[in-house]
Amino acid sequence: MKKTILSFIFSALALVSMAGGIVHNTNQSASFVRMPARDASLGLDATYFNPAGLTFLKDGFHLSLSNQYITQSRNIKTTFPGLNRNEFDGQVVAPIFPSVYAVYKTGKFAFSLGFNAIGGGGGALFEDGLPSFEMQVSPLPSSLSAGGIPTTKYSYETEFEGKSIYFGFQGAASYEVNEMVSVAVGLRYVTMNNSYVGYLRNIQINPTFPTLGYDGTMVGAPGFFTAFSGYLGTVSTTLGATGSSLQPIIDGGGGGVPLSSGTMAGLTAAQVATLQGTITALGGDPTNMTIGQAQGFFAGASAQYAGQSAAMSATATATGDKEVDASQSGAGIVPFIGVNLNFDRLNIGFKYELKASVKVKNATKVDDVGMFPDGAEVPSDMPSMLSIGASYDVSKKLKVSGGLHLYMDKSAEYGKKLNGEYVKNDKVMDKNSNEFALAVEYALNDKWLLSAGYLGTRVGVMEIYQTDLSHSLNTNTIAGGLQYKFNEKIAVNLGVMNTAYQEGKRDFVAAAPYPAYTETYNRHTLTAALGLDISF
Repeated sequence: MKKTILSFIFSALALVSMAGGIVHNTNQSASFVRMPARDASLGLDATYFNPAGLTFLKDGFHLSLSNQYITQSRNIKTTFPGLNRNEFDGQVVAPIFPSVYAVYKTGKFAFSLGFNAIGGGGGALFEDGLPSFEMQVSPLPSSLSAGGIPTTKYSYETEFEGKSIYFGFQGAASYEVNEMVSVAVGLRYVTMNNSYVGYLRNIQINPTFPTLGYDGTMVGAPGFFTAFSGYLGTVSTTLGATGSSLQPIIDGGGGGVPLSSGTMAGLTAAQVATLQGTITALGGDPTNMTIGQAQGFFAGASAQYAGQSAAMSATATATGDKEVDASQSGAGIVPFIGVNLNFDRLNIGFKYELKASVKVKNATKVDDVGMFPDGAEVPSDMPSMLSIGASYDVSKKLKVSGGLHLYMDKSAEYGKKLNGEYVKNDKVMDKNSNEFALAVEYALNDKWLLSAGYLGTRVGVMEIYQTDLSHSLNTNTIAGGLQYKFNEKIAVNLGVMNTAYQEGKRDFVAAAPYPAYTETYNRHTLTAALGLDISF
């Protein structure tokens, strides 16, 4: 049992993936939730989706307020043998997921400000842990039984909550070059905050070891291993003393005398019998052993038991209660540019965001597992992304829109480790992630607008990327909703988005002390949104 047992269980980053890349959130307005193809938007949420399109707003001040309520269920199954359960469930809730946009349009210019949850956005609560938690405890019974101490059960208490939120604060300027072409340039300041609070405690086992009074009832693992360490230490001391007791005989020249003839070197028949019986009980063969060799055997056995005593003492520490209370924070700047092309009934929007190279810094209150050294920095980049969208007015009532997002994940670094070292994503990804959308809007009349759409996300992670704590899955999303216009200046947007994930898996090869096993991962997300657009 290594001293680092259970140390990695608190390294989960609880991101809520609804729409977007592995890091980005692109569900950035209630209008998006009802119609997930906004990359050519000419509305207020163009502040985020298509900043160059803001020049099509009427002159004046405009304000858009949105909030989303997001719930996500996570399911993980494992074939790892010997666990108390092979299926684990977690819940993620993000009751507040805001988007705020303000635009001032005058002549050919539009100046905009935006605030949104550009990444993360919720907290993941694992009340019963995860496979990787329990896998660290489950080998205890089998390892003790293999060592001659029958043990059949284990139990423990755990809870872990990870939260993550990346807020984006952006400003941009848009300019109408001519009736067909508009451009935009802007900056987004991103603040990153993660928190990890949890514990693993009260690990219990049911060893049968009458010598120390253990009769198969459940007891605290640290107490048992401490007592067993003391017992092994006593055995080590006794064996060492037994070997040392032969030194006078060896000094007198009796070291080469066969142990079976020890009475000729000054040992009593009872001492010879005791020494031979002890050697046999320890797995040795005293038949042809000399007294000097017997002393060496006892010295080796003493050292072996001393090592086992130290290992049990370390296991007692490793199975003790563990607690973590740590947070991480950092910030980065994302420059972006946009171009809008308008061809009467066809509108096309482009946006490119540059990569932000970011490291978050640990601020640690309690860290019993050594995962969050206070002040240490962890890579947490936001990759560059390109969005392209088009909308086409089929008629005065019907509009069709489509969009594509490309996330340059491979050139970024998300804090993934291989062999204990942080690596760039190209070591754990074979291609960049992408997202594609198609949606329709239909105007029932001057006040009511209905919309629906589809959004698909395809990630490029390798199997080695996937763990129960951090995995990325392909998604298929169906969305729909409506807009109600009170008048030309006030409109309300309502939307619902249902995201189904394609099940992923990872086959783990056998690596001592673990056998080969398979994990499968799945999720489901439901989002509801309400937004208000106001023009002054």
